[in-house]
Amino acid sequence: MIPGMNPRAMKQAMKKLGMQQQDIEASEVIIKTADKEIIFLHPQVSKIHMMGEDTWQITGEAQEHSRELFSEEDVKTVMERAGVSEDKAKEALTESNGNLAEAILTLKQ
Repeated sequence: MIPGMNPRAMKQAMKKLGMQQQDIEASEVIIKTADKEIIFLHPQVSKIHMMGEDTWQITGEAQEHSRELFSEEDVKTVMERAGVSEDKAKEALTESNGNLAEAILTLKQ
C-alpha cells in the first residue's frame, strides 16, 4: 500500500474505485517456465480485483531452479532405439521438449 496512508482511508479509496484486495495465506508459490522453476517460500500473496480482472501480487525471496526436460534414462533409450550418439539424442529430446517418441521418430527419418 501507500506508505503513511491510513489503512482505513486506503480501503475506502479502493472501494470507491471498485478495487478489492484479498490477502492469501500461502506457504509456497511455484512459477514454472519452459526451462526453470521460480520458487517463493513463505511469500506474501495478494489478490486484487479491479475492473473485472484479478491481479496477483507475490512478494518474497525467490529461488530459481533449472528444469530438466528429460532424464539420462531417456537419453539412453533414444540412443538405443535411434542408433545415435548421446549428443544427437540430447539434441532431439531438447527439440521435442522431452517427448521420447517424437525424438526417436525424428532421428530415424
